[in-house]
Amino acid sequence: MPPKFNPKGIKVKYLRYTGGEVSVISALALKITPELSPKKLGDDIIKAASDGKGLRIPVKLTIQNRQAQIEVAPSASALIIRALKEPPGDRKKQKNIKHNGNITFDEIVNIARPMQHRSLARELSGTIKEILGTAPSVGCNAGGHHPPDIMDDINSGTVECPAS
Repeated sequence: MPPKFNPKGIKVKYLRYTGGEVSVISALALKITPELSPKKLGDDIIKAASDGKGLRIPVKLTIQNRQAQIEVAPSASALIIRALKEPPGDRKKQKNIKHNGNITFDEIVNIARPMQHRSLARELSGTIKEILGTAPSVGCNAGGHHPPDIMDDINSGTVECPAS
């Protein structure tokens, strides 16, 4: 007999996980429900977050009937660092890594498209401005210019953003 659907039995947990690294199982066990095996869940998270090696990636766990579904939703900063094409670093050996680089405006648009459903902006141009606001904190420029200058150009209309 299939398990019954119980909307009250669904639990959603959000974790920030370093991709490609084995987390401490005892720390993971404190964050999840007691019905799940932390070792099995840790292995599943490693498989799901393997493409973001060395980056802190938000992971959404949907727990129902002692089964966990894992969704990886990378943050804007993780996508920008991935677009810089820097080699993955070891988090334990290197501390306070300073990223610097330059990405094109087209790459920023490509980053903004998957982030649009999580953004509070009505249009894609608002999401692009959110990504441009994140870029200086990561340490990168956009198209050789400082990101706030490009945001001013979008507001004035000299730079056109795609419709969607």
